[in-house]
Amino acid sequence: MYLGLDLGTSGVKALLIDDEQRIIASGNGSLEVTRPHSGWSEQDPEHWIRATEHAVQELRASHGKELAAVKGIGLSGQMHGATLLDANDQVLRPCMLWNDTRSHKEASTLDADPRFRALTGNIVFPGFTAPKVDWVRNNEPDIFSKTRHILLPKDYLRLWLTGEYVSEMSDAAGTSWLDVGKRAWSQELLAATELSLDHMPSLVEGTDVSGTLKSDIASRWGMKSNVVVAGGAGDNAASACGMGTVGEGHAFISLGTSGVLFAANNAYLPNPESAVHTFCHALPNTWHQMGVILSATDALNWYAGITSRNAAELTNELGPDLREPSGVTFLPYLSGERTPLNDSSIRGSFYGLEHASDRAVLTQAVLEGVAFAFCDCSRALAAAGTQLERVTAVGGGSRSTYWLKTIATALNIPVDVPADGDFGAAFGAARLGLIAAEQVNPREICVAPSTASTIEPETKLTAQFDAAYHRYHNLYPALKGVQS
Repeated sequence: MYLGLDLGTSGVKALLIDDEQRIIASGNGSLEVTRPHSGWSEQDPEHWIRATEHAVQELRASHGKELAAVKGIGLSGQMHGATLLDANDQVLRPCMLWNDTRSHKEASTLDADPRFRALTGNIVFPGFTAPKVDWVRNNEPDIFSKTRHILLPKDYLRLWLTGEYVSEMSDAAGTSWLDVGKRAWSQELLAATELSLDHMPSLVEGTDVSGTLKSDIASRWGMKSNVVVAGGAGDNAASACGMGTVGEGHAFISLGTSGVLFAANNAYLPNPESAVHTFCHALPNTWHQMGVILSATDALNWYAGITSRNAAELTNELGPDLREPSGVTFLPYLSGERTPLNDSSIRGSFYGLEHASDRAVLTQAVLEGVAFAFCDCSRALAAAGTQLERVTAVGGGSRSTYWLKTIATALNIPVDVPADGDFGAAFGAARLGLIAAEQVNPREICVAPSTASTIEPETKLTAQFDAAYHRYHNLYPALKGVQS
């Protein structure tokens, strides 16, 4: 048996698979985000441990025998979080999360230093770890002076599980401190933020063993004492391992809280000017590119809260057939935007409202707005050298066939829907746990699921969607002018 632990923004998922990669059971522990100020987003790392305990104990209650047979654990986690520890491993402040944009000034300053783009292959985004820690240095100097270790969220969980300070390449690539081509920490970039290698965890590949589960935790979970913990992956790379998106030409689109357009690469292909992320993959000698939008299902859930309807009710109200864009445009910049805008201060809006703009019309506009944000990502990927021919849909939003029809038509490429199953980050993490425990070929394990159906673009609406995207694309500079 093999266990995947996925530390997400809204919860921890524990997924158990067997040696044939069949899903046996899963458990969950919930998390909440605090937003004390506009643009801030934080969590208490202690809550990650509580949620993990809850998720695993849920598994133990239903599948204790199977849990006792676990040989390897893989970790997946939300990326970019800044978890600051003192010399006694005590957390010094709440962790600033991936969607925390308070460090936009620090990010701009670091990005102006040409060494960062040259070595990391990426723009320094406000959501990345380095500018967050630089914000602490500028605004909370006492905490910065006490900081001895800086860990990403899943790596703090690893420290609790194993006692080891370890990260892996895919997650480390999102800090702005990693030389992504060399797959090593850059002492030069660390020094630019008044840090050193002593602050950083050691690095392994996602398929490597990073440590062994502590005996007291193993006993509490009913496991043996020799369970290995794999390097694991950042959440998107872990999802790619679960989807089998590990080789050239494979891509997926993730409709989660945020949105991701992810393409695997067999070579390092940086193009930071496109605002595309170029990161290490979880598998050795493999990289990936991705466009990221900050509000995907988050945008629909926000609208659902306003209308007092759930997301499924709203999308079902649109019916089965794809509608022509109505003329109402939604810009989904509820917490700024990453690809391709790199703008933490821009905010969302509806444009083109009229008396006939009922709830269904606005729902349609929200779905289209997220789809058009993916169009921006697709264009950015093309500028970075990756032309998408088709994508596989994952994430909670992919349950909406209407939304997938919207995306296929907006991007003008087929969208594959995998056969029923859980192929997300927790499954990918479990696969990495299997690989580390058994020392098997990663590409023989990380294979793609079968395709249940394919949603083709509705070519009869191509011209209308192109016109609606053109309107969407032109609204950002106008909105920026009003908000600046």
